[in-house]
Formats: sequence, C-alpha cells, structure tokens
Amino acid sequence: MYKFMIIFRQPVDVETFERHYVQLLGLVERMPNIERRQVINVMGSPMGRSPYYRILEIYFQDRETMEAALMSPIGQEAGAELYQFPQFTFEILFAEIYEEAGGRSIAPNPYEPTEKE
Repeated sequence: MYKFMIIFRQPVDVETFERHYVQLLGLVERMPNIERRQVINVMGSPMGRSPYYRILEIYFQDRETMEAALMSPIGQEAGAELYQFPQFTFEILFAEIYEEAGGRSIAPNPYEPTEKE
C-alpha cells in the first residue's frame, strides 16, 4: 500500500487555513481509487506545543495507482489548491506502508520471560 501525506505547520490565521483546507479536502476526496483517508489533528508533543497542526493521509493500493490519481485532472486541481497555502507551511511526503495486524517483530522481547526462566 502507498500513501501521500500533507503535513501542515501551525497556521498564523486558523480561520483562513480552515477555509482553504475544506476546499482542498473536497478535491482530494474526489481523486480516483482512494483506499482510505485519515485526517490527524495534532494535539501536541512530549515537548509541549507541536510545530504541526494537521496531517492528511491518503492511501492507495500501490504506487502506480497513487501516481495516476495525483496526475488525474482532479488530482491536478487539488495540487493547485494546495499551493494556495502560504509557502513553507506544509510538506508533502510519499510512503510505502508495511502493516501487520497483531504482528510481532522477530526480535526477542528482552522483558518477556523465556522458557529457561
């Protein structure tokens, strides 16, 4: 599975950010072949206030499907909308996802008793 993420920094003007964000999200959600969407509202960090405000994650079956969606007319329109946000207020990342439900690492857990103990 592949995803693209848009990581937004804390906005100077939250109201203006939210107006642009709603328009962007409406376009992104219309892109073809989306498997899943996550909106993450960042609440803070161990150090207090986070420099990040929101993360948008859009999942696709594979890299080719993601690239086709981004290059589609609606994907291009969403990209143009994204660049309405001020420069340096967001980052875009692409990621390959490895996920296992309930899986375990093959490395032993040093806190788990062994059969010898």
